[in-house]
Amino acid sequence: MTTENTAVIRTGVRLRSQVCATEVIVVRPPADGVDLTCGGHPMIALDAEAAVGLVSEPELSGGALLGKRYTLADDDTFEVLVTKPGTGTLGDGAVPLVLKEAKALPASD
Repeated sequence: MTTENTAVIRTGVRLRSQVCATEVIVVRPPADGVDLTCGGHPMIALDAEAAVGLVSEPELSGGALLGKRYTLADDDTFEVLVTKPGTGTLGDGAVPLVLKEAKALPASD
């Protein structure tokens, strides 16, 4: 469900946190619905107005790292790239996203 403060998640969409400086760009949209959050609150379009008085949930304050890609723990079809770091943890609702690991290159013998 999209409200005035939430954005449709599709490739190339830029979103920002309502509770910290975190900004992301969607690299691959989800196959199924994702409730993209940061610090426990929905992420919004860059030009949307943030809700007043929101603070990051203490258990979701691990931060997001600049230039890193995050995905769902059990489904790597969804991927976001952090373009501006912040203190909130990215998540699908209250479930934190995981840092996407680089694929190992084959050994060149």
